Amino acid sequence: MDFDEVERLRRNSAAWRLLNADNAALVLTFLGAVFVDENVRSISAAELAGRLEDELQGLNERFGQVRFPKSAKAYLEDWSRSDVGWLRKYYPPGSDEVHFDATPAVEKALAWVRSLQARAFVGTESRLNIIFELLRQMVFGAEADPDRRLAELYRRRGEIDAEIERVRAGDMTIMDASAQRDRYQQFTATARGLLADFREVEANFRALDRDLREQVALWNGSKGALLDEVLGSRNAIAESDQGRSFHAFYDFLLSQQRQAEFTDLLEQVQVLPAIEAADPRMRRIHYDWLDAGERTQATVRTLSEQLRRFLDDQVWLENRRVMDLLRGIEAAALRLRDLPTASFVMEIDAAAPSIALPMERPLYRTRPRDALDSSAVTVGDEVVDVSVLFEQVHVDPLRLSAGVREALRKRSQVGLAEIVGDRPLEQGLAELVTYLSLVDPAFRVVFDEARREQVQWTDADGRHRTATMPRVTFTRVES
Repeated sequence: MDFDEVERLRRNSAAWRLLNADNAALVLTFLGAVFVDENVRSISAAELAGRLEDELQGLNERFGQVRFPKSAKAYLEDWSRSDVGWLRKYYPPGSDEVHFDATPAVEKALAWVRSLQARAFVGTESRLNIIFELLRQMVFGAEADPDRRLAELYRRRGEIDAEIERVRAGDMTIMDASAQRDRYQQFTATARGLLADFREVEANFRALDRDLREQVALWNGSKGALLDEVLGSRNAIAESDQGRSFHAFYDFLLSQQRQAEFTDLLEQVQVLPAIEAADPRMRRIHYDWLDAGERTQATVRTLSEQLRRFLDDQVWLENRRVMDLLRGIEAAALRLRDLPTASFVMEIDAAAPSIALPMERPLYRTRPRDALDSSAVTVGDEVVDVSVLFEQVHVDPLRLSAGVREALRKRSQVGLAEIVGDRPLEQGLAELVTYLSLVDPAFRVVFDEARREQVQWTDADGRHRTATMPRVTFTRVES
């Protein structure tokens, strides 16, 4: 991850926002107990507010009323705001009562906080075995050579035959207690993680449906193109890696043989002596998986039905608009039916359009240069007064800079109006403009656009002049 990605998550992630909240402990413990530990996927607002009210009452008795001053309903409203994103507030189909469900951000934040807790036993062997098994499945599952696959199957059959012979001879390797606890810990973590994944998959389906609705509402093309786009998006998520994995997992759970085998294995594991503190929720974890998967499938079905009704409404509106246009044309034709034919006159610019193709335009051609003939030039007899060339106004900037330095000897800054008051302008506006463009290492010219001042002088004809301009200050540069 780079800096920009982490900064984006810090600003936009609801899970990060939850961890940084003042009431993070209340949100994590309460929502974690209701929606994660009990695997509640939908709960009415009245029931959730009642449970939160009991929780707040117990906490306020311990820490005082100022710790959690709001009501349970107010907290639920805050947690379900769009800029917070910890609860999803919605109306289930066929119900007029508000329901709540936790967002995937709550499970992510809760999983991270639980990972901070110190564990008396940290198993590593089971995870190493899982890594090796996953590598074998990937390598030999993608192998297209029959000989190599047969060699691997013969090797595994040889290992099984060798183990069978050892068991017949009474040489059995019993898994010790630490290995059993290691695998049980890995099993519970993976089982709980699957439930969190179901909630995130369901959220992804809702996000896709929201995007499709927005696309349909803003669609300007044909109906056929719209249906292709919608069906393509639905097929895209079904054929994606996430969709394929979800459907394969759901089909695996629906197998009655797999369910019976899984239930039997769970019952045997829960009574193992090495599992001292068995998680009671693991006895029904596969039923929780089925319930979460069924809710996800129900969400997809509901979204599909709502999208179909939405498209039907769009088609009905378009058909109604077409009928309105046809009726308008018929009404206009009936109004014009009795008018004389001569009154229907249409003017066109020409009988045929003028077509100018780009390649028909001529290329650029350079113009021929005209030859100049100066052989007939003669000297004129008119007398020209060239004295005006020497009457141009020249302002000496060195003289002006010397005057500014003289004024800055006794103070650190001086205004242009003060300098002009002490040293009146002799060359009028040209001298004033030269003051503005002075460049000297001993001082700086500072312009203040927010304040205005007036500079006055008398020109050569004796007329009084006034210039309104931004305030100009000369500041001494300390060496």
